[in-house]
Amino acid sequence: MELLKDFWGFLKVRKKYWLLPIFITLVLLTLLVMFSKAASVPFIYTLF
Repeated sequence: MELLKDFWGFLKVRKKYWLLPIFITLVLLTLLVMFSKAASVPFIYTLF
């Protein structure tokens, strides 16, 4: 949780609010890959 506070403080001080959507998108894509990887493993073998 402290990492998020530090990141938010960095955004406020440096006025780099455009980084926030990029960060959120990366987190969401990471979560999507993590949770869908277990379900997609059996289908990878059928592609090759």
